Amino acid sequence: MSARYTVETVTSFHAWTPKLFSFRTTRSSAFRFTAGQFARLGVAKEDKTVWRAYSMVSSPYDEELEFFSIMVPGGEFTSELSHLKVGDSLMVDATAFGFLTLDRFHDGRDLWLLATGTGIAPYLSILNTPDVWQRYDNVVLVYSAREADELAYLDTIAGMRRHPLWGAAAASKLRFVPVVTRERVEGALGHRITDMLLDGSLESAVGLTIDAAHARLMICGNPQMVSETRKILQARGLTVSRQSAPGQLAVEQFW
Repeated sequence: MSARYTVETVTSFHAWTPKLFSFRTTRSSAFRFTAGQFARLGVAKEDKTVWRAYSMVSSPYDEELEFFSIMVPGGEFTSELSHLKVGDSLMVDATAFGFLTLDRFHDGRDLWLLATGTGIAPYLSILNTPDVWQRYDNVVLVYSAREADELAYLDTIAGMRRHPLWGAAAASKLRFVPVVTRERVEGALGHRITDMLLDGSLESAVGLTIDAAHARLMICGNPQMVSETRKILQARGLTVSRQSAPGQLAVEQFW
């Protein structure tokens, strides 16, 4: 073992679809992270170690680490991950990374969490902390997938409202908006997040307006969605938040 990383053990594996899966590993007592950050995971190949970034699904208080992944056809990393079994080993970088965290925002009333695909992962970590329920009056989780069976963790999201510590706050503050773009699903919106931002239908469905005074937005998903959404919101006067210049947007690109 190197000081740069720890070798962790896979404790569970769950396939959501043939292409989507989650897994949990042991967690070094020295590994610390802020909800919304990602870890660098490593798998050993014959002649090298391949590293990729994965956001934690688990909360910073969880004794294990959980990750959500999509199988990339021919991918040298996900092809290895998809064959993980309980008891297998995985390398975890000793340092957590990323700025998709609540401390990117200094104020705001409404927190919008916009996700496509596995981009839901960091939001599950954030929603499993007390800070989000204490800081915001409204928490809007918009989760988009192509087909209904690709919407993972629905029971986990529903369980936020029954949590023993902040369930009452979550019940009154959480607005969950599932989106399925390639089939009609009762209770879900049916258009791309970017299209619904342009025509105002997303805000109408939620009952809140996205404006610089009240809204703070996190955007996580495939690079095209992240880029297009950021441009749409910047055209409306919102800016990416930086330590030197607080704004209304925080972004992370995920496949």
